[in-house]
Amino acid sequence: MFDIKALNRAIEQLASEKDLEASQVLEAVEAALASAYKKEYEKRGEVVRCVLDVKKGDIKFFQVKTVVDETTVRFQEEGQEVPEPVSKEEEEQLLPLYNPERHMLLDEAKEIKKDAVVGDELHFDLPSPSSDFGRIAAQTAKQVILQKLREIEKSAVKSEFENKSGQLVTGTVQRIERGNVFVDLGKASGVMFFSESIPGEHYRIGERLKFYLLSVQEGGRGPQLILSRSHPRFIAKLFELEVPEISDGIVQVKGIVREPGSRTKIAVVSTAEGVDPVGACVGQRGARVMAVNGEVGNEKIDIIEWSEDPSQYVSNSLSPATVTSAELKDRHEALVLVPEDQLSLAIGKGGQNVRLAAKLTGYKIDVRSQSNPGAQQEGGVAAVEEEKNNESVEE
Repeated sequence: MFDIKALNRAIEQLASEKDLEASQVLEAVEAALASAYKKEYEKRGEVVRCVLDVKKGDIKFFQVKTVVDETTVRFQEEGQEVPEPVSKEEEEQLLPLYNPERHMLLDEAKEIKKDAVVGDELHFDLPSPSSDFGRIAAQTAKQVILQKLREIEKSAVKSEFENKSGQLVTGTVQRIERGNVFVDLGKASGVMFFSESIPGEHYRIGERLKFYLLSVQEGGRGPQLILSRSHPRFIAKLFELEVPEISDGIVQVKGIVREPGSRTKIAVVSTAEGVDPVGACVGQRGARVMAVNGEVGNEKIDIIEWSEDPSQYVSNSLSPATVTSAELKDRHEALVLVPEDQLSLAIGKGGQNVRLAAKLTGYKIDVRSQSNPGAQQEGGVAAVEEEKNNESVEE
């Protein structure tokens, strides 16, 4: 009936094209043939399975019956109509109705298999089809194969990318719709919504970029991969890629805050004596930090050393400005004094530097001139705010 060798070649070719295991495609084909058989020789409620032995060139069909008893099925008395369940909840609570085409009572099963127990499956040989399946049965087989392959592909994508959530992925821009960027990631496609892109960054179809995998969500057409380039962790992961000391755990990222496309502050600390965490991240002649800069469109990145001493940490957070003193007050506030010529650098354009420093440290920071500590500076005060793209984190 079948050219098993030709079928085997088709299975191997399909597995190669879809990047799947041949055994997975074989299972899909067996399910499809069982569906086609049932369509051609249908009996109501019958469960049919197919076993395809490509090595022996053999194909067999079986009827499957599950061993049951009075505790696992309900019986319909002769002449009695089965009442319709009132709701789905009621239907779920009812035992399945006994069907001799798919069930076998325990006493009968023990006559065939002495050690049979409730829940066992018994297989009964079915006659091989006398000719090729009809058009409707063949169409059913085709639909089942396509459905099974889609399910396998969805499962493969989900299992692969679920483990990569929170990691970097590389993909090619496929298309751009209403500011949302659709990305080809090889086995799957991802989407970077407009809100997750870097402000001012322009994307070109065919461009290959790195993305931060935010999450893997269930969608109607399979897992949906949500990507980001504006997330603070995107910068942290880029440094992990460029700085071996971070991936080895010698240098740790203790906190990172970001205003995407403009400025990032990242706090690092060394776990090994003699290792300069800031120097490790900057790299020889700034090579490492420039590599990260190049990936995010020359966004300014301040690398600061984390400290257990809150006063020192607040001082460091205002880098690249030089701080004279940082006095901690009640309610998580800090008064910071800087030289007059460092005032604009400490505050930053539009108060950005002090604003990011406050978000990084968790302190409300008030930057003032050391020559006039009584005068509050315009834009020099920043409180802690919770925003999506600004978070203090610990690795």
